[in-house]
Amino acid sequence: MTREAMVVCPQPEAAESGIDILRAGGNAVDAAVATALAQTVVDPLMCGIAGFGTAAVYLPGSQVHEYFDFHSPAPLAAREDMWEHLLEGETPDGFGFILRGRVNDIGPQSIGTPATLKGLEAMHQAHGRLPWKAVVEPAIRWASEGFFVRPGMHAFWIDEPTMGRVGNLERLQYSPEGRQLYCRPDGRPKPIGAPLRNEGMARVLQRIADEGSHPFYHGDLAQEMVAHLQSQGALITLEDLARYQVQRHAPLVGSYRDRTVTTNQPPGGGAMLLEMLNILEHFDLGAMEHNSPAYIQRVCEAMKQATSDKDRYIGDPRFFEVPLELLLSKDRAREVAEQIRAGRRFTVERLNPGAPVPRDTTHLSVVDADGNAVSMTHSLAMPSGVITPGMGFLYTGCMGVFDPRPGRAGSLQPGKSRFTSSCPTMTFKDGRLDIVLGAPGGTQIAMGVLQVLLNVIDHGMEMQAAVSAPRFSSTSNAIDVCNRIPRHVTRELESAGYRIGRNPYNYTIAWVHGVQVCADGLHGGADPGRDGVAYKLR
Repeated sequence: MTREAMVVCPQPEAAESGIDILRAGGNAVDAAVATALAQTVVDPLMCGIAGFGTAAVYLPGSQVHEYFDFHSPAPLAAREDMWEHLLEGETPDGFGFILRGRVNDIGPQSIGTPATLKGLEAMHQAHGRLPWKAVVEPAIRWASEGFFVRPGMHAFWIDEPTMGRVGNLERLQYSPEGRQLYCRPDGRPKPIGAPLRNEGMARVLQRIADEGSHPFYHGDLAQEMVAHLQSQGALITLEDLARYQVQRHAPLVGSYRDRTVTTNQPPGGGAMLLEMLNILEHFDLGAMEHNSPAYIQRVCEAMKQATSDKDRYIGDPRFFEVPLELLLSKDRAREVAEQIRAGRRFTVERLNPGAPVPRDTTHLSVVDADGNAVSMTHSLAMPSGVITPGMGFLYTGCMGVFDPRPGRAGSLQPGKSRFTSSCPTMTFKDGRLDIVLGAPGGTQIAMGVLQVLLNVIDHGMEMQAAVSAPRFSSTSNAIDVCNRIPRHVTRELESAGYRIGRNPYNYTIAWVHGVQVCADGLHGGADPGRDGVAYKLR
């Protein structure tokens, strides 16, 4: 194999930053951290230093293969039943709950403990090669020197609110600083190509470059953040920041046909992904017409079974016993496949389903010339809209996914992290790294990653074709399709009794970004549904 390196992500500016770090002698971890920090500047509604995430790190020369899980816990002041009386419904895709007053969706009480900065620092301290200042510097430069509004960013900003859910523009407009940074005087978002600078965030990042995360979690930045947030009614305290710890885990390991598949532990979406692969392994998908009615039906029934199991069984394992042996059982998967073959249709229960949830997340995949690799998904969930004056970054709004009903896998508890469909994943063939991928996309993340794996493994597609192929999903009792699935296909599914939801976007249902390691080098795939790129360094 040629000695190449690659960075794939939805933001060209961030990918540039990662490639520059590789060119300067950094490894995949250095490049991933630099890319992620740049993403927090140039895609401010998708991710942030006060967000959360999960990242796979593979360093074969050091025999390292581990996950850094920096999920965002609920504040210690939270109570399991504090929102139960406000419950109005659940999103149809199962990625959040609708409460009266929207307190979990926007504003100070929607904020979970900031985690991303500490997660990136922990990755770098464990496995980085370049100095910390060097990997923070590109993000500082983007914030201070500026960037511009990209088409994908702008399209996301103007998404219309539906059925009581907060729209993305309202999140941008929520704080005075958000309006000043991202909106025109009349409140509309700045147009495509408009220059953006974030001097407040540049100052925060410079402190972080000089002193690490300490000021953010223990020092004067923490005090300033908490004083502001508590003045707005937030639950976050200095203790939440001081006590936060990144979790390091071994991968969750499964298999699909001739591949070993490694992904993240709960409360991440890896168990869902492996469960679906175990079920679909019992069908000869490669012999079926890609995205035919029969193909979609088989895959969607596996999705529905895994979604129901997620709702019932997958939560933060520190608070809820997750039955991984059951979920990942090959025997159980065989039984489910037999039921699908016999015509069974699984049911996904939802409470008064309302509107789907915005998908405010991003991803990066990196492979360096030594074969080291990182797959990282990080997010703001549904951004709170809150910005501490002078700091320039949005806080995560991850409280909206917690179940306000006590006693369930996803129930709200102090210090508990909520389920995320994020599943940065790698596959190995004959012991060698084969695929590095992941995606943003809310509850559709695992569904997008699943289909790209099927496209590569069962249908022999190269990575760009695999991420560009039309996708579908079933995280409810309906089948959702992108607008490139032909209507003759969906008419046949409707005649078989399925309810179809047609998305107006041609590229949607997660936005997968991946790298395929081939004999002739690295092949990248940047999802056309975003502004993504696959940059290669030879």
